Amino acid sequence: MAPTGSRPPTSLGEHLDAARSRAFVGRAGELALFRSVLTGCAHQFNVMFLTGPGGIGKSALLRRYAAEARTAGRTVVGIDARTGGSTPASFEAGAAPVFTERGAVLLVDAVESRGYLEDWLREEFLPRLPPGVLVVIAGRRPPGDAWRGDPGWDEVLRVVAVDGLPRADAVALLDARGVARDRQAGIVSFAGGNPLALSLAAETAGSDAADSDGAARPGAWVPAQDVIATLVSRVVGEVPSPEHRQALEVCAHVQVTTEELLRATLPGADASALFAWLRGLPFIEAGPHGLVPHDVVRGILGADLRWRDPQRHEAMGRRILGHLTERLRQPPVSGPAGAASVRALAAAVLHLRHDAFDGRLSATRPHEAYEDVTRPEDHAAVLGLLADRGGAQDVAAARHWLDVQPGAFTVYRSSATGELTGFMAWLRLSEPRSADTAADPVVARAWAHAGRAAPLLAGEHLAIARFGARRVEDPSAEGRLMSARTVAEFLGGRGLAWTYFVAGDGGAFPRSAPFAGPAALPPVRVGDRLHGLFAADRRALSTDEVLSRVRQAAPAHDQRPGDGPPATDGRWPSDPARPMARADFDAAVRDALRAWHRPDALAANPLARGGPHATGDRAGRAESLRGSLARAVEQLRGDRQGDKLHRAVSAAFFEGPVTQEAAAERLGIPFSTYRRHLARGLARVCELLWHGNARPGD
Repeated sequence: MAPTGSRPPTSLGEHLDAARSRAFVGRAGELALFRSVLTGCAHQFNVMFLTGPGGIGKSALLRRYAAEARTAGRTVVGIDARTGGSTPASFEAGAAPVFTERGAVLLVDAVESRGYLEDWLREEFLPRLPPGVLVVIAGRRPPGDAWRGDPGWDEVLRVVAVDGLPRADAVALLDARGVARDRQAGIVSFAGGNPLALSLAAETAGSDAADSDGAARPGAWVPAQDVIATLVSRVVGEVPSPEHRQALEVCAHVQVTTEELLRATLPGADASALFAWLRGLPFIEAGPHGLVPHDVVRGILGADLRWRDPQRHEAMGRRILGHLTERLRQPPVSGPAGAASVRALAAAVLHLRHDAFDGRLSATRPHEAYEDVTRPEDHAAVLGLLADRGGAQDVAAARHWLDVQPGAFTVYRSSATGELTGFMAWLRLSEPRSADTAADPVVARAWAHAGRAAPLLAGEHLAIARFGARRVEDPSAEGRLMSARTVAEFLGGRGLAWTYFVAGDGGAFPRSAPFAGPAALPPVRVGDRLHGLFAADRRALSTDEVLSRVRQAAPAHDQRPGDGPPATDGRWPSDPARPMARADFDAAVRDALRAWHRPDALAANPLARGGPHATGDRAGRAESLRGSLARAVEQLRGDRQGDKLHRAVSAAFFEGPVTQEAAAERLGIPFSTYRRHLARGLARVCELLWHGNARPGD
């Protein structure tokens, strides 16, 4: 029990208990349940089973239960199966007081660590306990079928799934650990509600807050590799085989894992057995469309593989991406189920494009929001959200469309509260009506453009992606869902001719359109605001062309009026030779740097196959590309603090094959500082090449 009042602790144990009590946050529901059982009838039999993945806070909750029980005057017996209870006899000896002390409380942690323990407790030990004893068992996996299938245990056993902390409690934990507020958003985004991840991140947040010269870096935080390694060890643990590790890596790449996906991406493996194994892991949940890992697990697995073997990480991502896009080529099943399937596939493709290849942990938690139909009672909230973000005439246009075409609106709600957090409209129009064009200048401009460029034929319609408003700016779960719906609508719209994407009409529509190769039209004035307008003719694009651009699309950002390619009539040429997307360009620069000492690999790089490096033999192309890279790296010296970035990039790529740890040691700087300098240096090299006169591929 923690010391009370101002009395100083009388032992180190008391001091530790007091510190743990001060750092404990949340878990109001679990504490209320324990207190109700603790004060229940003395003749009852009560067994609680806490279940949850490693690092989720089961041990901390058991310690809090122990303090509560001691405060209530109860004898507490705690057994950690990892360090005690190696045999039934040793467990009996440690737990002996529960048979002699009235109303004792027995707390058993890490029950999964002893293979015999769960079955022995259920069959041999617990049935002998006297009335009034309260037992709490904690383990990574839920109690087995033998518990749930026994009607006797139905009346005694209470299973409590210990989930991650809500966002407010996660912030409170970081406050208690003294983490500055401007660094908390990045930590919570990475760790979610996992207490272990939050605590480890809190330990490094202060040391990572300044550069090596002491300059503060407010708000910047990325997990250090030692944090990632600890979490992989504690949360994931050992895996049975390399194939099982690969199955986990598939989960790290996608939002939902199916047996079909495992079969397609892990040829030769027993996909059914791997799927069953994944399904039984404590940090993976079975959702309506497949298996979903906890967000922090997805993040740490991806970050660990990206660090250990970036080539294998990218190869896995491309293999999965190929399978998903092949599925999208197949005609969708008609009806709502088919539409939902297309959206799920589109969401998976966009998730891979945005997260798997950009070298960063995802900045969003995809399951924080969900898509829902718009009901009449939502209309006021939709208009209110748009009023916060857009102009008065946009609100008037939205009110018109809610009256005329309410089914065009899709809303997004918080998974935690059900509150409406965003909405979008996908308007489908088959003829220009004067009431519509008068109410919405965007619609008037779209019809004028379609009639001039390539009029609609019988049975065709145009679509307008309108009003992409949400409470949280990109990156956001709502923005991801909007992007997925946009891709799905563009791919699956029967009779779809022209599609128009609007930017700046309240919260700025997410930049999900470039997959279709839209052309920028002159901005549209709506009231006192200008909106960007982009057009794409679905009739001029095959499904393969659309999917190719889905794969190449840059990560979603807000679109602003004037962004995008030069104004044209919106019909893309059929010539497949087009400039590289920025994300693919950056990836090619990094690949070229990694291939610095391998001329054949340099010559095969996409940057060496076009522009100023495309002439000459393979050796000449490789040397030409090497020269552009060297000049860009040398230009780093001209930046503020550029010498540090130059040294980090040079040590990583130019000075011979070397691990990142060895490079950091060679430069005499901490590993976390080296990784930070390297990331900034690489980003700057890509920027210089992209905008510079010697840009490869121009």
